[in-house]
Formats: sequence, C-alpha cells, structure tokens
Amino acid sequence: MEACKPVINTGLRGVTIASTKISDVNGAEGKLIYRGYLVKDLAGKTTFEEVVHLLLFEHLPNHQELDSIRRQIAEQRAVPAEILSAMQQMPKDALPMDVLQATVPMLASYDPDIRKTDVESTGRMAIRLIAKFPTIVAAWDRIRNGKPPIDPDAGLSQAANFLYMLSGNVPDEELTHFFDTCLVLHAEHSFNASTFAAREVASTKAHIYAAVAAGVGSLSGPLHGGANTRVMQMLLAIGDVGKVDDYVASILDTGGVIMGLGHAVYQVDDPRAHILAPMSQAMGKRAGDTRWYDLSKALEIKGKEAFKQRKGKDIFVNVDFYSASLYYYMGIAVDLFTPIFAISRIAGWTAHVIEEQFGGASAKPTLYRPESDYIGDYCGPDECAFVPMKDR
Repeated sequence: MEACKPVINTGLRGVTIASTKISDVNGAEGKLIYRGYLVKDLAGKTTFEEVVHLLLFEHLPNHQELDSIRRQIAEQRAVPAEILSAMQQMPKDALPMDVLQATVPMLASYDPDIRKTDVESTGRMAIRLIAKFPTIVAAWDRIRNGKPPIDPDAGLSQAANFLYMLSGNVPDEELTHFFDTCLVLHAEHSFNASTFAAREVASTKAHIYAAVAAGVGSLSGPLHGGANTRVMQMLLAIGDVGKVDDYVASILDTGGVIMGLGHAVYQVDDPRAHILAPMSQAMGKRAGDTRWYDLSKALEIKGKEAFKQRKGKDIFVNVDFYSASLYYYMGIAVDLFTPIFAISRIAGWTAHVIEEQFGGASAKPTLYRPESDYIGDYCGPDECAFVPMKDR
C-alpha cells in the first residue's frame, strides 16, 4: 500500500501555529485589534508610547504608568558611540534596512541584560530596542548625506524626537500628531512574516536581539515590506491625475498590479487606510500642493473601478497606499519608509518575543520544528552511490 503523502500548506497559508493575546486581524470585517482594542479607536486618541505599554504590559497605562514608560524610552534612546562610529565606516549607498539589521546584534553586545533570561530583563531589553530604532534610522540618513547624527532629545515624544533627529527641526504639534498616529497604526499586525520570523527565533530561546534581527531581515524582503516605497515610486512615475486612466489600463493589460491595492488578509478596505488618507490630504494642503493625495485618490477610485470591470471582483486599498504620500509630504526619503515601519513594528515584535518565550496564551512545549517533503529523485528510487573524487 502506497504511503500517504503529507499535506503541504505552502507558505503556511491557513495554518494556525500558536495562540496569542496580542492582536487579531479580522479580514472579512476590516478590523485590526490590539489586545482587545480596535486600532481605529486607538489611532489619534493614544500616543505611540501608550500603545507600547498596551502591547508589552497588556493594558493601556494610567497617567503614572505613561510617565514611566515615556521616561524609560527617553532614557534609552542614545546609541553607543562605537556603533555610530561603525556606521560611519559603512558604504554611503548601503540599504537602510541592511544598516538597521546590522546594528541590532551590535546593540546586543552593549546590553547589560543580554545574558539574563527572565521576563523582566527581556522587557528592559525590549524597551531599549524600541527606544533605539529611531535613533539608528535617523543617524544613518544623516551619515549617508554627510551630516553628523543629532543626539536624541529626552524632552520630546518618540514621534517628535525621530523627526527632530532626522531634520534637526523640532516638529510642530500637527506634524507630530500625524507621525505619532502612523506609528500607532503600524505597531502590530498579528502573525505576519516578520513577526513569525521573530517568534521562530525566539522559540529557540535565543535572546530578543537575535529574534528582532530576524524580524528586520524578513521585513526587508519586497514581498513583505517596502510596499509604500513602491507606491510612492508609482505616484512619482505617473506624475499627474490626468494620466491615471492610461496607467491603470496599461497595468491591467499587462497583468501587473497597482501597488497599494489588495491585501493578503483584508477582504474589505484596510481600516488603517481610512485614517491615513485624510492625514495625507491635510499634509498636502499644508504644503500647498495636494497633487500626491489627489493622484492617490484618483488612482484608488479608477483602480477599483477598472479591476471590477476587468476581473469581475472587488479590490481594496491597504495601509501602504496613503502612508506613501503622507511620509513624502513630511519630507522623508522614500527609502526610509520601510525602516519607519520597523520603528513602529518593533513594539509588536518585542511583545511577540516576550509572549513566545514566557507563556500566556501562546505557551508551547517546544520550539518550532516543521517537517518537509523531500522530493529529490537524483538516482531514481534508490540512494545515490558515492563516487570518489578521482572517478568523477
């Protein structure tokens, strides 16, 4: 009797691998939940620091707890001078995500808790990572442009401090609020590729820096991160609202995709897109040039309409579609869009590492160890006979 062939769930699609209390994505209803709270209720009403507390400590902070988490983050923003010096030696055309990933293991070497394996120590390391990611990204952008890095300002929020370290100018209240909302919206998204990469490494009991480095590496891949970068490149290539119809037609004629439309999980519009769109419009008005918002809106409408006509089904806007023009209006370099994603998602990654290693709903008895189906048929049904070097 022939042996049963294994069922292969390519890419782990539809496979539930663990339980989690951290977040949930309801793609059918367009709901994203952080520890019980709808993200649409958190965005614009909470700060990134509040969401960090929610993700790490399972509840929204009161005033005293918020002051504490803000202080802890602000105190840990500085990056060791030796790491900044090493960054100075990197090629100025190095990819920002590669620089970010390279610095994470370097940070581990300077962490006083790195040899400790208890939850409290891991929590302190998580806060250090959350605090330092913006410093690294901003420092690299200045270094590669021949400018000295700017020291973090402990008196500023996480959002305001990053924009300050990037440009040298303290942002006003509206700009800070918009960027802070972006950080809240991108902080967590359940078991996506980078989160699973971090959890898989964490399941081996590797320290949190190793797990986070894996998450950064996963996010650097174009099938996971970088979508809003490609959205902005698309907008720049189109250039004018009057060219939208021809662009959409050419994409559909050639079987291409419209970046920012469609998502692996949502069967309706991504709820985060509806929050980002009006901020993009407001930033355009503030800049006196709504072209990139107008172009995005026209592309969304025409893309959805044409897709329905051609394919007979709906397509939906995702989080990357309007974050692209929003960041561009903020004067942020296009190739920093993915590192900014990491600046936010580090909150979710670290929460998942802690959950993976220290229990809760997801406690598992062993590390991740999937099986594979070997299909090598090099010598027919038999093993290959070894041939010595002299006879090959």
